[in-house]
Amino acid sequence: MTDTPATSGAHSPPMNAEVNASTIPPEEMDQLTDGIVAALKSVYDPEIPADIYELGLIYRVDIADDRSVAIDMTLTAPGCPVAGEMPGWVENAVSAVPGVTGCSVTMVFDPPWDQSRMSDEARIALDMW
Repeated sequence: MTDTPATSGAHSPPMNAEVNASTIPPEEMDQLTDGIVAALKSVYDPEIPADIYELGLIYRVDIADDRSVAIDMTLTAPGCPVAGEMPGWVENAVSAVPGVTGCSVTMVFDPPWDQSRMSDEARIALDMW
């Protein structure tokens, strides 16, 4: 199993895989990771002109040996109007990545999201320096 954390900071959240006895070959893991990141970057909060990956809403991506993906994500605010829909958008986007056998998304609010989790790309898009 591979746990791929997205961490905070003033840069794009890294998707560096920590391999924990995974049976997935490294080249395939790199392809899966790149595809998952691209899929996450295709999902936007409709109220904010930045994707959920660059906003820092993705807290954890776990790729299992069977190539199923588990994601922990949050929202910019717990009362976000798309709270009920966004996990489905993420599941659909990641499930469409070649090689991914399925995706489940868990909404978490601990730690709470704050602007420090945004990448420089998101800060530029939102003019938030």
